[in-house]
Amino acid sequence: MAHVKPKGSFVALITPMNADGSIDFEGFRTLLNWHAENGTEAVLIMGSTGEVSMLSPEERKQIITETVKMKPGTMQMYYGITGNNTATTIDYARFAKDAGADGAIFAAPAYICADNDAITDYAFEVLDSTDLAMGFYNNPPRVKTDLHWTNLIRLAEHPNMVVLKESTTRVGQVAQMCAAKPDMAIMCCCSPNLGLVIPTMALGGDGTANMTGNIIPQEMAVISKPWETGEDAFACREAWLTNLPMLHFAYSTINPVSIKTLMRAIGLPAGPLRKPLQPAPADVLKQGLDAFEKLGLGEKYGLQVPSAIAAE
Repeated sequence: MAHVKPKGSFVALITPMNADGSIDFEGFRTLLNWHAENGTEAVLIMGSTGEVSMLSPEERKQIITETVKMKPGTMQMYYGITGNNTATTIDYARFAKDAGADGAIFAAPAYICADNDAITDYAFEVLDSTDLAMGFYNNPPRVKTDLHWTNLIRLAEHPNMVVLKESTTRVGQVAQMCAAKPDMAIMCCCSPNLGLVIPTMALGGDGTANMTGNIIPQEMAVISKPWETGEDAFACREAWLTNLPMLHFAYSTINPVSIKTLMRAIGLPAGPLRKPLQPAPADVLKQGLDAFEKLGLGEKYGLQVPSAIAAE
């Protein structure tokens, strides 16, 4: 049976942590239920937003084991499985499959700067390793490797390849992917600096694999809805333009510093960042708090900024 392709708002979830730096599993439960209630159609646990590169192998497997039990309704649960080499990535893929994950996302291993042929071969090995819905994250700012659309079209022929997340600045690459009509979802990063969201949706994209949905899930659900009517297009444009202050705040520091700092300030489960990452400085946090207030998010989501923070 063919795998289900994700669509709509695919939120890269933070990893909530306790004050001592351990994983906050009840925080995960709260966040997963909150997203299911607010229009998120799929979540990616342990992507770069989830500080995955600083989690131990034991933590990564425990997070999969515990959170699969928390699946709320029909919201799809994907897991970041990128390891530092092919064998490790395959191990995480098989572990996620055996634990009951809906799917997995992987990128090129960081730091090694392998060429496109090597990463394409790596991707096929991972896709071949287990019968699980998977997606590739093309993210050259993080890993340098940048797969060309011809590489990605080849990967799309694999039955386990169900989604592409594109994080380049090339609208032309997205256009080539959409024109090829591959049997997989085409999504993009929500960064307003990359500027791919409106072009991707206009060209027939299936949604966004986004970070800002950690703060504005309903708004990202509107932005990420595939365009079936003119009303969808106009709603996407209006929501995108209205929420630009929050989108720019989310990308004002390295992911997930801004988002996780703001989530902690407004009372969502977040906890500390894992060192060496540090909280966003006060002036950056103020930008997020100002956007939060301007957009009326406190009233909308039943959240509020503690008075001590608001007074700073």
